[in-house]
Amino acid sequence: MKREAIREFFRRLHEANPEPKTELEYASAYQLLVAVVLSAQATDRSVNLATRKLFAAAPTPEAMVSLGEDGVAEHIKTIGLFRNKAKNTVALSRLLLERHAGEVPADREALEALPGVGRKTANVVLNTVFRQPAMAVDTHIFRLANRTGLAPGKDVVEVEKALLRRVPKDFLLDTHHWLILHGRYVCTARKPRCGECCVRDLCLYRDKTA
Repeated sequence: MKREAIREFFRRLHEANPEPKTELEYASAYQLLVAVVLSAQATDRSVNLATRKLFAAAPTPEAMVSLGEDGVAEHIKTIGLFRNKAKNTVALSRLLLERHAGEVPADREALEALPGVGRKTANVVLNTVFRQPAMAVDTHIFRLANRTGLAPGKDVVEVEKALLRRVPKDFLLDTHHWLILHGRYVCTARKPRCGECCVRDLCLYRDKTA
């Protein structure tokens, strides 16, 4: 996709949704961090159902450590891999208290040093909370970037770097949310809803649906 088409691509996404937001529910940087860790291989909806009760019981790192692994697991047992996620949630909460006075660091290296926090999770937090131009590439964004010709790449890191390089700077901070929502509801995996797509004419996908 050419530069001018990419700019128009994001101009239209911006016009359709000027202030895109994550669908995860949270009330603090810490709660977003936990929610993103829990969202691995789970839907945002299932995570929200679990964290409403979890965050009511343990809204802070101190409270989460006090709740303990069994207590966390009881609240999130409807989510896949819940026992391992409970272990990571308590462990990362403890490290936040020990290393960062209970605050979520605005630093990639420090975030990725926390249990259960990988590159994608760190990027979500850096972008959503700290408004850094970080690009979290999940399965939706990876598919969309390759399918449309927006930023092709053989793996998520390659797509991430291509997006950071190709997306106009004035659209970069909201790109993650626009693409994940577009991939989730319009440019879906099995049968993309091309007839409802506002960037259909810019997209390079050859097998567009009616």
